Amino acid sequence: MATFTRGFGGRRRDVDPRVPPGQTTVADWPVLSASGTPIIEPEEWQFSVRTETGAVHEWSWDEVRALGIEDIRTDIHCVTHWSKLDMGWRGVPLDAVFADVETSFDHLMVHSYGGYTTNLPLAEVLDGKAWIAFEAEGEPLSPEHGGPARLLVPHLYFWKSAKWVRGITMQANDEPGFWENAGYHLHGDPWKEERYW
Repeated sequence: MATFTRGFGGRRRDVDPRVPPGQTTVADWPVLSASGTPIIEPEEWQFSVRTETGAVHEWSWDEVRALGIEDIRTDIHCVTHWSKLDMGWRGVPLDAVFADVETSFDHLMVHSYGGYTTNLPLAEVLDGKAWIAFEAEGEPLSPEHGGPARLLVPHLYFWKSAKWVRGITMQANDEPGFWENAGYHLHGDPWKEERYW
């Protein structure tokens, strides 16, 4: 007998052209994590970008929000075959974070509180493609969903949208992060079904 996780009673892909191949829409937002849930208070949260020169750009909770908050409405797609459409988010674009960061490297490693990592090309987080998000559906992000802040990279599978984000390290090469080392695809485009290596 098949077992289904709560929230998987969705619609088939052919109902909505916004749903990538192999995905099913859900009404709620399943909680999936690789490990335990760290609890970080906003006043303790910090974010940094470390470049190849060793330069470290750092922001507190208030400082990163002062870079400019945007409202985002987008779809998200999990590698475990669920998609949630038209989600409302609030966050700070990574374009604003990188405005004063000088780097010649084309790749980055995202680091989270709790030790999680994921790799991304720099081009996939600039030009309005990624945010440090702190609200979803009009509410502050709960710790289970990555609060107080998570990365939001909605055009890639959701494991790239690292929960509890705390920083970025620039890299010369596209080195794998946590799930990529376990066999997940280095890139993760849901429209190409880039689930695994």
